[in-house]
Amino acid sequence: MSSADGYRREKISFDRAIGMAGETLGELPVICKPVPKKFGTSEWSQTVGLNRQDKAAVIEEVSGIVANAGSIVIAEYRGLSVQAVTQLRANARKEGVQLRVLKNTLVRRAVAGTPFEGLSDQFVGPLVYGFSADPVAAAKVLVSFAKKNDKLVVKGGAMPNNVLDIAGVEQLATMPSREELLAKLMATMNEPIAKFVRTLNEVPARMVRTVAAVRDAKEKAAA
Repeated sequence: MSSADGYRREKISFDRAIGMAGETLGELPVICKPVPKKFGTSEWSQTVGLNRQDKAAVIEEVSGIVANAGSIVIAEYRGLSVQAVTQLRANARKEGVQLRVLKNTLVRRAVAGTPFEGLSDQFVGPLVYGFSADPVAAAKVLVSFAKKNDKLVVKGGAMPNNVLDIAGVEQLATMPSREELLAKLMATMNEPIAKFVRTLNEVPARMVRTVAAVRDAKEKAAA
């Protein structure tokens, strides 16, 4: 069996699993609105069997996703179960990550001329593409999932004008997310305010203690 035949068999198997997972989650968003959604498919398999016009529409849709992406992470899948796929999609949705299984040739055309074009050399084999506006979100989702499921293997990624190898993606996944950084920033900004409020609250108490001390001194002097 040739490598191409093996890839097709893996692709069909994964798409069937994704379709089954999609049926358990209700209607799914379509990768490209002009493309009619086929029965039993999901956003993971919308590029299978498309004509030229549909492919152009998919490229336009993916180009829009790429334009708003802070990072792209790619991972190879091999025999992910329906349960695993469902969990991965849930994790991604929670973190604002868009996951897609697309024809690599279409993604190459979508990233051409963008700050992510350098990653296109790694678009080989059956890939899951993770797109996120938060530069670290896609890496966190896919790296974390891959650690618990060896059927998903992170292959690389990119930030604008910066291609990352596997080690780079893993390092990116350890960095705080945008929400975590904002929370830390707010805590840092709020600390001086909180200290000021505490100081204001202490002023009346200090005044009361001062007045009491003066009164006690006068009473003692009078005695």
